[in-house]
Amino acid sequence: MVPVLTSVGDPPYHAILDVDATLRRWGTPIVRGKRWLGCHLDDPGMWVIAPVRVRSAAPPPGGIERRRGERLTLELAALCLALIDRVSATHRPRLPEPDALVELTRQPSVIAHEVANPLTAASVSLELCADSVRAAGQVDPPFRAQLLEELAHVAAGIEHAFAFLRSVQDRARAAPARSERFDATQVVRSCVTLERPLARKSGVALHDEISAASVFLQGDPNRLYQVVTNLIRNAVAASGGHKTPVVVGLDRRDDVVRLTVQDQGIGIAAEHLEQIFQPGFTMWDFRPGSGTGLTVVRHICQEMFGGEVHVKSAVGLGSIFTATFPIPPQRSAFAEASR
Repeated sequence: MVPVLTSVGDPPYHAILDVDATLRRWGTPIVRGKRWLGCHLDDPGMWVIAPVRVRSAAPPPGGIERRRGERLTLELAALCLALIDRVSATHRPRLPEPDALVELTRQPSVIAHEVANPLTAASVSLELCADSVRAAGQVDPPFRAQLLEELAHVAAGIEHAFAFLRSVQDRARAAPARSERFDATQVVRSCVTLERPLARKSGVALHDEISAASVFLQGDPNRLYQVVTNLIRNAVAASGGHKTPVVVGLDRRDDVVRLTVQDQGIGIAAEHLEQIFQPGFTMWDFRPGSGTGLTVVRHICQEMFGGEVHVKSAVGLGSIFTATFPIPPQRSAFAEASR
């Protein structure tokens, strides 16, 4: 592709791509270091721009497409540019073996992909085995039922492993700091799946009650992972002695998405309810912890997502943390600019 116009250069100014003014008109956050592709329309002063990224945008709300043809074309071109850059970056000299191992451990999505391949083969073989047992005519019926039940348990274990690997891949994609439109439901589900084995190790069952099918927020999905992880781990720590379950909920009420993490653990004294959000405060005198987890949770909720976090608790009965996030307008600004 040959650049025809650039956002850096001399007048005439009508030929300069003004990303800053365009994004501000849409109310879209400006992220340092992010690249954009643009084209000038016939209307004076009108630009269509699209971000350069390796993944396509989330589907429009309700399945109604409001983007103009120029925007869709730009998004495809921007995807191509990002993928070309990524392919070019992979053409590097082969690393020495120790360095190659270190490089591999830094790529959880690659590891998840490689582990998923043998699991897929095992799952197919297991299904064929179960079909053979069902079709066998000389197998004692009680034994057949018992064998099929055991195979079902194995299949369930493989499916749990798949869910865990999908969560690892989702978490790996969210690693770089960024601001984008993302599905909060997917983030919360993945986080619960990742944290469930750690909770089980502490003798605590981790459940999810997610009623929202898809809820889209604007921001960095990795920061939402951080919020959910901190709340879950605090709840598990408070429940370890009681061995009571922790429940993570996500629902939507009008234009607000509500995240709840509830436990039946030791609870928090009334005089500590506000202190727990202060830097350095911790209730664990003899356990590791910096006392910054809930401070970070409140900061992320307020500063990145424009939301709030509150807690209700009683000593000996447990706690419920509630984080609320306003749902940003979906594509309304662009639809207005396109008309």
